[in-house]
Amino acid sequence: MSNELGSFLKACRARRKPGDVGITAGPGVRRTPGLRREEVAAVAGISMDYYTRLEQGRERHPSEAVLDALARTLQLDATERQYLSNLVRHSSGSPNPMLREAEPLRPTVLRLLDMVGEAPAYVLGGGNDMVAANPAGLALLTGIDQWPAQRRNTTRYLFLHPAARTLFVGWREVAQHSAADLRVTYGDNPADRRLTALIDELTAKSEEFPAMWASHQVQPKAAGVKRFDHPAVGRMDLDYEVLAVRGGDQRLVIYQAEPGTPDHDAMTLLGIVSRREEPHRTHHG
Repeated sequence: MSNELGSFLKACRARRKPGDVGITAGPGVRRTPGLRREEVAAVAGISMDYYTRLEQGRERHPSEAVLDALARTLQLDATERQYLSNLVRHSSGSPNPMLREAEPLRPTVLRLLDMVGEAPAYVLGGGNDMVAANPAGLALLTGIDQWPAQRRNTTRYLFLHPAARTLFVGWREVAQHSAADLRVTYGDNPADRRLTALIDELTAKSEEFPAMWASHQVQPKAAGVKRFDHPAVGRMDLDYEVLAVRGGDQRLVIYQAEPGTPDHDAMTLLGIVSRREEPHRTHHG
């Protein structure tokens, strides 16, 4: 996990071409994918030596002006810019002023899980640990109930549970998005031991995760569509919303479908089946 700042900068410049930043590539074969170090430094208005020290981890205290210049040059979006600042803060040893202690799951949030009816829903903590789920939410991720509650993590499930490969239609794209979302959480607190242990586990046990993680894509999941081929109810495309739980690092994930559609029928059937088989929600502290 050393020098994440340098690795992120390298990955970002590898995704940009000279034409993207308004310069003409010189003659000859370019051995470096994307931009060269000297090109980034020149466009950002900093010295080649200073930028090299940033990538090599020998400079740990760049100013906000330098970070802004690099963000413009590398064409980072707002999430990537914040991630860059977080990595700099961590490399300099400064704590995250926005980081909050994990809080117990409030009873009102548990009641929300019951109120969504047959819609699959679950609550995620830091690093995508599943801290609670309604029966349909637990049944949606088929086979996750085979794991102890403390091991139930949606990212771990996606990469390491064999059922996930056939459950998610377009598994690789879903996995890439999940790794990019995990990057956001990692940037908030790179020193979190539970999170780094998860990353180490996925790196060691998953064939695909290391390359996806090394790409340094940074993108939070807030809403979208996931396509499932569920062994109990068949194919269904479900919309999902990720709602932050105020006062902590928890997120409520709710799936839904348009009423009157086959997707809604399949989702409703999953809810009915799950309540027969699993009359109680999962919840662990």
